[in-house]
Amino acid sequence: MRAVMVTEPGAAVPTEVPDPRPGPGEVVVRVDACGLCGTDMHILDGELPSARYPLVPGHELAGEVVECGPGATGVAVGTRVAVDPNMPCGACHYCRIGRGNLCDDYTAVGVTRDGGFAELVAVPARCCHPLPEALSPAAAGLVEPLACAVHAVGRLPRRPGEHYLIYGAGTMGLMMSAVVRHAGAASVSMVDPNEERLAFAKGFGADAVATGAGMLDRPQGFEVVIDATGVVAAIEDGLGRVRKGGTFLQFGVADPAQAARLSPFRVYNAEIDIIGSMAVHHGFQPAIDLLAAGLDLDPLVSDVFGLDQFDEAVAAFRAGTGRKIHIDPARRTAGPATAAEARS
Repeated sequence: MRAVMVTEPGAAVPTEVPDPRPGPGEVVVRVDACGLCGTDMHILDGELPSARYPLVPGHELAGEVVECGPGATGVAVGTRVAVDPNMPCGACHYCRIGRGNLCDDYTAVGVTRDGGFAELVAVPARCCHPLPEALSPAAAGLVEPLACAVHAVGRLPRRPGEHYLIYGAGTMGLMMSAVVRHAGAASVSMVDPNEERLAFAKGFGADAVATGAGMLDRPQGFEVVIDATGVVAAIEDGLGRVRKGGTFLQFGVADPAQAARLSPFRVYNAEIDIIGSMAVHHGFQPAIDLLAAGLDLDPLVSDVFGLDQFDEAVAAFRAGTGRKIHIDPARRTAGPATAAEARS
């Protein structure tokens, strides 16, 4: 089969590799869509300590089960599935208290074992979530990042009539805006330095957009401020935009070597809650249910590339062009495609 193999940091090569075989409790999935994300860039650059090389990356994947190993239950050959890449150990302190996303011995598809930038991938059957037949390949490939947003919003103290401010109009910020609107936000404002992204965000349902939060007409602040950038300057600015009694959610992944300044007095005096949200935690089925109920995220997929165009896909991701980029291993024609064109 064809796959993108990262033999060492900086060396990602589309190549022929042996077809995977399912072990006990595993299935083989034929990949229909696998999204590129920042974690993949960290793996390519050698910046993710948990990554194990050589590796086929890709953890935002969906496809069809084509083979079942001994003892695999819950899905059958022919089942379309989204794959939860996260495999907590089940034995550490955090797993035992029901917080597997904080596992001390975390493993994951596309990080510590081969992932979805391949025609086929072997995964534990327990990680596979059946999908409605009507769900598009684009939507199926968005289940994993949507599950991250679902988990994050689940950590917020949601109250009717609250106004939200989101820093970052990239894929995750836009997903977050869709989820909080569904959860009952009175309004959603978005900040991003990229005018093209802001224009899309406005068409995607944002009530107000701006290149800087000071340009928004809410001098009293926002009940909920969400950072979806990981940029320290945005985080520091956002902390100052939280209204008294409000909440700041750190959703973006920041450089672990950097620190943000805040006013401890204001946190105390204004009773501001600061919440973090890391990866996925029991969010897959709610994410699938949202999509099945009509949450339309297909427009977020702006480009679909084949495996042999992986370098082009990475270059587009690093350049910040478009929105969500998917890899479709079945795609053979040259050049990128929109989600609607990908299967034509």
